[in-house]
Amino acid sequence: QVGQVFLYFQWDSLLLEAGFLAVLVAPLHLLKWKSTSWRPHDGVTFWLVRWLLFRLMFSSGVVKLTSRCPTWWGLTALTYHYQSQCIPTPGAWFAHQLPSWFQKLSVVATYVIEVPIPILFFAPIRRLRLFAFYCQVLLQLLIILTGNYNFFNILTITLAFSLLDQEHLGSSGGPSKKKQSSAWPPSFFSFFSTLLELITYGSLIYWTTQYFGLEINWEKKLLDSKVAFTYHEFTTWLGTVTLPLVGLGFLSLSWEILLGLYRSLSVHGCWWKLWATLQWGIFTSATLGVFAISLVPFTSIDPHSSRQLWPGLRQMFGSVERFQVVSSYGLFRRMTGAGGRPEVVLEGSHDGHSWTEIEFLYKPGNLSRAPPVVTPHQPRLDWQMWFAALDHHSSSPWFTSFVHRLLQGQEDVVALLQGGGSQYPFHARPPRYLRAQLYRYYF
Repeated sequence: QVGQVFLYFQWDSLLLEAGFLAVLVAPLHLLKWKSTSWRPHDGVTFWLVRWLLFRLMFSSGVVKLTSRCPTWWGLTALTYHYQSQCIPTPGAWFAHQLPSWFQKLSVVATYVIEVPIPILFFAPIRRLRLFAFYCQVLLQLLIILTGNYNFFNILTITLAFSLLDQEHLGSSGGPSKKKQSSAWPPSFFSFFSTLLELITYGSLIYWTTQYFGLEINWEKKLLDSKVAFTYHEFTTWLGTVTLPLVGLGFLSLSWEILLGLYRSLSVHGCWWKLWATLQWGIFTSATLGVFAISLVPFTSIDPHSSRQLWPGLRQMFGSVERFQVVSSYGLFRRMTGAGGRPEVVLEGSHDGHSWTEIEFLYKPGNLSRAPPVVTPHQPRLDWQMWFAALDHHSSSPWFTSFVHRLLQGQEDVVALLQGGGSQYPFHARPPRYLRAQLYRYYF
């Protein structure tokens, strides 16, 4: 809120919410002589990180379709995305050259990774959770290669680690798990879980093929794809699954709570058992409270489900909304740049006749300069210039103040352009005139 539009991105809200959850997840070592790196109730508070990751990914997939954006529905969004995003990378140029059928297939893969696969975050089968983890990491790494999205992708990968366990990480910080023996009961459960796993993979492949019309075109040697469902069918499905997904989350949390209670009661020593149970009660109450208020922003993806929430939850959310400890998410709701990338180019002059372009450090300007790699930094001014180019100048009131400071030659503002100093064309004296022109940029 202090930075206004310059700090009003969804990943800023995500960082704030993740930081709040870290307060609950971080160890509280009041009695240091008996402290360990692992506590019996850790699974309860750490579950909130997984719930945050689920809300982020599932909502981001859903809003692409509820927005009715023609590029997302036509599976053509990525044919524009790489050149129209805020600050492309060199990898974005190569991705932009990929054939259109592959771009459409990439959109299908994005839908699959962001909508059905996040449901597997709460799967009781460990290998399904690992599969979901590596799908999310793959998506984030590809985004890092093709776009400069500051700390967002790194933070998302960090949240995805909530899907892993001590055994997979090879850590000795938590409770050890003995390897399963080859006796009949364990092998039966192993067979049953493997069967469910194969059914899940098969269902993903089948329904992806059905709902996105995947078909091999042998003549052109490519894979055709199209959206094979309507907007009404999708919103009906969304209204059907939103509340059951809340129920699934609650069941998953309930299991962690019961497991945490069991571990607390299993601690040796009467005093330490009481101390562990007391901590479990406090952190469980906090976890349930955060989960409850998070249902308000989460169910906003479906108005019908949102109206069915208990009014008391809305009152709870309203009382803490100003702290932004829980937020709603939905990245890349609409795709821009279908008719070329709009770009504002600033030019200055001393006489009003001879104009010199004022370049920015990161955003596209000079056609001879390759796209930069700035992750995990986010140049806030360059990002806002991208938004300014998308609409009328009245929607970016800060721009007038920005131009005013350049005319004054204010040093801290000039330093945001070309690093200031001798590289700035008006370092000797400020320009008397400034003009902004709108161009269309293409790779």
